[in-house]
Amino acid sequence: MRLELSSTTVGYAGCAVLSDVSFVLEGGQIGCLLGPSGSGKTTLLRAVAGFEPLFRGEIRADSDLLSGRGIHLPPEQRRIGMVFQDHALLPHLTALENVRLGLFGRQPEAAKARAIEMLLLVGLADHAQRYPHQLSGGQQQRVALARALAPAPRMVLFDEPFASLDPELRSRLARDVRTVLKDTQTSSLLVTHSQAEAFAMADVIGLVGEGRLHQWDTATGLYQRPATRFVAAFVGEGVVLTGVGAGSGRVQCILGDVAVRDGTARAGVNVDLLVRPENVRILPGATLRGCVIERQFRGANCLCIMRLDDGTVVHASVNTADAPCEGEMVGLTLSGPVATVPQS
Repeated sequence: MRLELSSTTVGYAGCAVLSDVSFVLEGGQIGCLLGPSGSGKTTLLRAVAGFEPLFRGEIRADSDLLSGRGIHLPPEQRRIGMVFQDHALLPHLTALENVRLGLFGRQPEAAKARAIEMLLLVGLADHAQRYPHQLSGGQQQRVALARALAPAPRMVLFDEPFASLDPELRSRLARDVRTVLKDTQTSSLLVTHSQAEAFAMADVIGLVGEGRLHQWDTATGLYQRPATRFVAAFVGEGVVLTGVGAGSGRVQCILGDVAVRDGTARAGVNVDLLVRPENVRILPGATLRGCVIERQFRGANCLCIMRLDDGTVVHASVNTADAPCEGEMVGLTLSGPVATVPQS
């Protein structure tokens, strides 16, 4: 299913939460709405599901108008499944019976066969007769996914589906769910505030905050080519440094001369650079010096945070075996290309 939002505004009690949101999710893609808590992600997801009316704009599924122009198709007519954060499984029903819930109207044997097929798809066929309290959190979420997929929806929506799980299980389950969705060629839209979750699952990500959609792009696009300062600050790590265009797509800043990714920096014009940890290199003998004020151990790599003489703080990703100690003075150099970000 191709999902298209055009100038969509959503909210509650007459107050807009997100305004003028437009994006296209192509059929078979996994999309994600990423942003801080309270940014309106779930409100927008509920509008797609049909639980919330629009203030303005349109929502279309393929050529069908779901919301807008005086039309509001109810949820049960949209053929869109939804997986909730709390799984919403009925405790007195087995896994098999929970999956069959979405198959009312089918002949009993056909419904049972479809439910077993879905449990097999998510790797829980041998847990069909267990009750929710006999399943782990990850297994309960798989049952919820099987139930959402059972009626063969055009799309599945996920509202913070892994929030209650521990980080290791979240990562593994996100990969497994992505595999199931891709195998079934099911379009889906996920809501999360976790960048790792969004990057692990989604083909395309919409970053929302400050009442609007800032950028609808791939994870690489968000990281390497942020469209706004909000995106630059929210995605990944790094600092914004001001430099001056030196011509030929290069900028001169406190860390030296560097190429910019878009190659458009004009000579003599101030440019804000997004300097990621991988852009900063510790180089013995370099003229520019910084003091290591903090080290963050991250397994094979270590994030070193350093302060220059003028107070500027930069980050560098260093092999843990070669990482300097806190308080040590080190030489620094800048390696590009780096991204530019809007100054306002």
